[in-house]
Amino acid sequence: MDKNKQFSSMTVDQTLKEVKSSRSGLTKQEAQSNQTTYGFNEIEEQKSKSTFMIFLEQFKDFLVIILLIAGTVSAILGDLESCLVIFAVITMNAILGTVQTKKAEQSLNSLKKLSAPTAKVLRDGSIVMIPSKEVTIGDIVYLEAGDSIVADGRLIECASLQVNESALTGESTAIEKQLDALDGTLPIADQTNMVFSGTFATYGRGAFVVTSIGMDTEVGKIASLIQNAKEKRTPLQENLDQFGQRLSLVILGFCAIIFGVSLLQGQEILDAFMFAVALAVAAIPEALSSIVTIVLSFGTQKMAKEHAIMRKLQAVEGLGSVSVICSDKTGTLTQNKMTVTNGYILSDNRSFTVEEANLEHPDIQKLLDYGVLCNDSKIENDTDIGDPTETALLHFARKKGLSESDIRHYFPRVSEIPFDSDRKLMSTVHEINGKTMMVTKGAVDVLLTRSYLTEEQKQQIQKANEDFSKQGLRVLAFVEKEVTNLPITVEDETDYRFCGLIAMIDPPREESMEAVAACKRAGIRAVMITGDHKVTASAIARQIGILTEGTKAVDGSEIDSLSDEQLREIVPDISVYARVSPEHKIRIVRAWQDRGNIV
Repeated sequence: MDKNKQFSSMTVDQTLKEVKSSRSGLTKQEAQSNQTTYGFNEIEEQKSKSTFMIFLEQFKDFLVIILLIAGTVSAILGDLESCLVIFAVITMNAILGTVQTKKAEQSLNSLKKLSAPTAKVLRDGSIVMIPSKEVTIGDIVYLEAGDSIVADGRLIECASLQVNESALTGESTAIEKQLDALDGTLPIADQTNMVFSGTFATYGRGAFVVTSIGMDTEVGKIASLIQNAKEKRTPLQENLDQFGQRLSLVILGFCAIIFGVSLLQGQEILDAFMFAVALAVAAIPEALSSIVTIVLSFGTQKMAKEHAIMRKLQAVEGLGSVSVICSDKTGTLTQNKMTVTNGYILSDNRSFTVEEANLEHPDIQKLLDYGVLCNDSKIENDTDIGDPTETALLHFARKKGLSESDIRHYFPRVSEIPFDSDRKLMSTVHEINGKTMMVTKGAVDVLLTRSYLTEEQKQQIQKANEDFSKQGLRVLAFVEKEVTNLPITVEDETDYRFCGLIAMIDPPREESMEAVAACKRAGIRAVMITGDHKVTASAIARQIGILTEGTKAVDGSEIDSLSDEQLREIVPDISVYARVSPEHKIRIVRAWQDRGNIV
């Protein structure tokens, strides 16, 4: 099978043929054969170094090498006391560095063991639950809301499926999936007929045929890029090496002068040489290496208290020398939680913030009620269950003192049409004040064409929608109509009365603005790199102070049009990179590094 195939541009049948599978899945024998051919579905980790190798690595610094030479010379000269002191200091320094590195690795391994996902696959005609590592090319995997996606694959079934891909792309909102083949080579975030390892379903259900596993998945490619990245020495390491080299030259020069002067004074050659060597050993700062290690160890312990695991001691100093920070958006600078910020009601042609939402206004009260009623998500024990957009509507109602359980009890649902990506709508029917009311939420442009509106009203709604969109907000429209025939069908989704809009965004974390300001005060440049859309990313970056006057935002397609040299020239002018791939991120970081920055 060609691993470079663009499965998103293939039909379902073409994909099944390419991976030698069918809608009935694999047999047990076929799965075992594929596992033999393609290996297991797991991310390969770099072989961990033995404790002894980690111990030996502590002796690589130039200053330590000088100390080893000094200790050896002291032993040859018969100065056992100096020899023992030097070797004791070096050994203690190496042990301290080894212990710190092993502790960090153990902490990282503990984190990895917390997650061991499983998958529902079709084997021998039956759906079985298996460990994710046993999933192989050609397997049919079933998904429903809440399931983790354990491999990359092409969707073959899709019933209103939405997937949260923020861990992979940085896009805050769940992606609506569909089955149609797509044209051309598209970025990951736009491959709406594909699902990817490391993401999870938030709504609906579906099934996909596995096309990539392990290191061939998109998340595996990221792991490979990280593993193959060259490690750069920190400024402290380079400075210590330079110091050691210069010190060596000074000591050698000084000893040569002493040796020459001693010979001129009539001393024996051997005596003059021994005196010069003893002087050289005495001039070497034996404790410097240990002092550096101890100070860095204190730094790692302090970082550990802040819940940051430092794998290597030198990373502490590296952080202290950083001149550019490239940060993801979702979950790092933002809360990774969709939150309602604004609304709009047509009756008054008025926009309002969450704080300004007055429940005494009947149309605002209705808008909040409809956000709860036309909604399949819920909040249990302070845990959001379902689509992030829908749970944002529930939190909006709670913030205004409303109870979703009470609203749903008073206005019971009697019929519904689930959301799907083709209609871009969801409809529910409720008994409200003696009337059977159909409530629909969905895309603004779709519902504008299905509602009774004057041209002036359409322009008012479009302006409100544009104002929200310019702020990077996601906008939902709400409409209503009275119905008499049940159950409702898609043909009923027309002739609405337009109610209003609700706008939301994944807001910045409270500490993000202060963190960016602190970076600026320290002379550190903060840059946002995300898979989200440029408008949304720019709005957040502007809000927290990353995107300022004189800098701009670009997307992945613009980066593709630039050579490495061109990118290196313009990176100081760019503060936001949107719709980027893992390969783009590597190029951006290298461009900054090539300009002499610590990133």
